[in-house]
Parts: sequence; structure tokens; C-alpha cells
Amino acid sequence: MSAPIDLRAAARARAVTLEGEPLDRGQALATWRGRMINEFASAPVFADLAAQLDEAGAEPTLVAEVRAMADEERHHGALCGAVVVALGGEAVAPAPHRERLPGHPAVDRFEAVTRNLLSVCCLSETVACALIDAERREAPAGPLRDVLGSILADEVGHARLGWRWLAAHAERLAEPALRARLGDWLAVAFAHVEAHELANLRPGATPDPAFGVCDGADARGLFYDTVEQVIVPRLTAHGLPAAEAWSRRGAA
Repeated sequence: MSAPIDLRAAARARAVTLEGEPLDRGQALATWRGRMINEFASAPVFADLAAQLDEAGAEPTLVAEVRAMADEERHHGALCGAVVVALGGEAVAPAPHRERLPGHPAVDRFEAVTRNLLSVCCLSETVACALIDAERREAPAGPLRDVLGSILADEVGHARLGWRWLAAHAERLAEPALRARLGDWLAVAFAHVEAHELANLRPGATPDPAFGVCDGADARGLFYDTVEQVIVPRLTAHGLPAAEAWSRRGAA
């Protein structure tokens, strides 16, 4: 069972000073506490990815790079915790739900880690880049914009990891049966990322760009635009049946 999140010491070490007052302090606190939890809980995901890459025979330098991404996610959690503290809250939370990356035991280790890189990097992290960049652009110059910019810089690298993997293994991924199986997995992965984002991007909150609170309806629209105009075309360019997978995600 996961331990409760306690980032009080780490948040103090990254103290953030805010200017002005949020339109709704409780709403701002909930937003940043949610980000703190999501970012911190992403660290084990990248630790799992590193282990799976190692099992798949990836270069040790790549494995080490992905292990460092787990540290970056913990750092993101602490940064968001510092904002929680600046808003008058505590950088603590109950133990997050811990989803282990699937092991995909029925396929070889290359295919297994490719499935998870598609889900984590090409889908979830690419969406995260679009959403965080939109929030950063709307935020006025100041500490919160700096926090969002710092997180975004790392998330871009996390997203690129998946796209780099597809480019580096284009010859192997050209095998028709493998492409078909990855298309089946993409339908599942698309359904998962859609459910996750819709659960977190709730319409009805009062937008407050100065304190990182987005318009939920606009953010949902950006999610769909990112999938349909960026992710699906890029996956298709790599030879994967992404458009078909997206269209049948509801049946996955």
C-alpha cells in the first residue's frame, strides 16, 4: 500500500511567494493540491518504465535518463506543494491510488514497453504539455508562471521519449501483426487517457489564470484538439492505426 504524501519539507525548500488574492482560495488550493498528487504519483510510473526498458534491452543511458524522469516528477510534486503552502494549505495528501504499469506478459518485452511508452509518453505526457503550456501562456509573469514553465520543460522531454522510441524502432514497428496489436492497445490507451482527463478537467470552476485555475470546458476542448490534431496524425505518420483506434476507444 502506498504511503501518504508528505511534501512539507520539500515544499519549504522550494518556497513560492504569491502576489494578490485568488478569486476562490479553496478552488485554487484544490487545483494545486490535485496537481501535487498527480505529479508526485507519476514518479513510480517512470521508475516502472525504466525497469521495463532495461528488461527490453534498451541502452543503459536511456534507462538512466528515464530513471531521472522519476526524480523530475517528484520535483514537480514538491513545486506544486510549494504553491499549496503559499495558498495557505499543507503539502500533504492521503496515499494516492497506485496504478502499476501493465506488464503485458503475453507479448515480448519490446512490445510490452512500446505499449506503455505509447500510453504514458505519446498520449498522457503529450496532452499534459498542451494543457500546461496553455495555462502558462495565460498566466501573468510571476512565480506561478515560472513554476508552470519549469514543469513544462520537463514534460516536453517526457513526451519526446515516446516519439523518439517510435522513430528509433521504425523498422521493427513496420511488422504488420505488431502494428495491428499496437492498434488494439491504442484503443484501450485512448479510452484511459480520455477518462482520466475528463475526470480532472471539470467544467464549472471559475477561471483564474493568475493562480493557475483553468476553464474546464476550454481545457477539455484543448484535450480533444491535441488528440485529434497532434497525437493521432503523428502516430499515423509512424504507421500505427491511430485514427481507427481513437474511433473505437469506447468499445475498448
